[in-house]
Amino acid sequence: MFESKRYRFLILISIVFISGYSQGMLLPLLSILLEEAGVSSSMNGLNASALYIGILFASPFIEKPVRKYGYKPAIAVGLFLVIVSITLIPIWQAFWFWFILRVIVGIGDNLLHFATQLWITTTTPKEKRGRNIAIYGSAFGLGFAAGPLSTILVEYSLYLPFLLASGIACVTWLLLSKIKNEFPDPLTHGSERVLSKYAHVLKIGWAALLPSFGYGFLEASLHGNFPVYALRAGLDVKAVSILLPAFVVGSLVFQMPLGIISDKFGRKNILLISILIGWVCFSSAIFTTSIPLLFTLFFLAGMMVGSLFSLSITYLADLLPTSLLPTGNILAGIFFGLGSILGPFLGGVFIDWFTTGSIFYAISGMLLTLFIATAVHKNPEPMRQYSTS
Repeated sequence: MFESKRYRFLILISIVFISGYSQGMLLPLLSILLEEAGVSSSMNGLNASALYIGILFASPFIEKPVRKYGYKPAIAVGLFLVIVSITLIPIWQAFWFWFILRVIVGIGDNLLHFATQLWITTTTPKEKRGRNIAIYGSAFGLGFAAGPLSTILVEYSLYLPFLLASGIACVTWLLLSKIKNEFPDPLTHGSERVLSKYAHVLKIGWAALLPSFGYGFLEASLHGNFPVYALRAGLDVKAVSILLPAFVVGSLVFQMPLGIISDKFGRKNILLISILIGWVCFSSAIFTTSIPLLFTLFFLAGMMVGSLFSLSITYLADLLPTSLLPTGNILAGIFFGLGSILGPFLGGVFIDWFTTGSIFYAISGMLLTLFIATAVHKNPEPMRQYSTS
């Protein structure tokens, strides 16, 4: 049982769920606690970006250890870092203490996401890749949707949501020990020159990396800034705990269909349609604070752009040879991290600048830019192997 591909896939999906849950919990919960402590929206956004600073910090260093030691040790170390950091957060309520712990969570998340994404994409046939990555994205999204609901648990105890998250992660960490370790495909001769390797991936895959940036921007600004925006607009914490999951549930509803449709009609076409509809939804959100209307817009936007990251990874896997997928996934993580840092920062600035709409100006502007860039990109011919020699 423990050696079957199905069991391995289920464990990897469970790990991704835990990562989504921890991120979905930390972003709104800590933002609310910092807002109640009187921290400015821009500094609140800076603290939210710490997780993604950790992702960026770890990105240049994770490929070689994964190639040398395999997927399983990388996932185990990543889970361990997440468990320890989440457990420590409620012990001391201080801005920079939380900042450092969020950086460590980002490092751990990057390790486990890099290894799980790569393990799934390299062991899945191309005709099923969209479906399996959609399941991967759905697992993360389900965790992300459940995360904000834990903000309600603070009414009973500050420690409760953090202990719940770390406890579930510990169970998954134990289950991971039951599966067999595997390694990425070896690099072809001459392709180990770092700058040439990264430049080549950027040259043929930049359009596939942009949705990773867009999803990072969107996810972090929504979960990091929207709670602050909502409180200042007169909405309460319970409204936030309903509206944020609406976006993620929307992505869960349509993530699998989008993955299957993209297998048939092409990633670029589906990306363009999804981004355009997402732009319409968030542009409309500028003009309302009605909870039912925002719920509908968030749900529809989630259906369309909640799958940006999984579509990005699948699109990248279509364009790159398998030997360069580790490098491509690292760059996807970097683009995601950059978007996730820029999103909360710009969102915080826009909240200070605008009384109405605020963060939705930033999100809709980003989506419009992403749509134009994707539309002008011409797909290169995908290659089976690569060498700089």
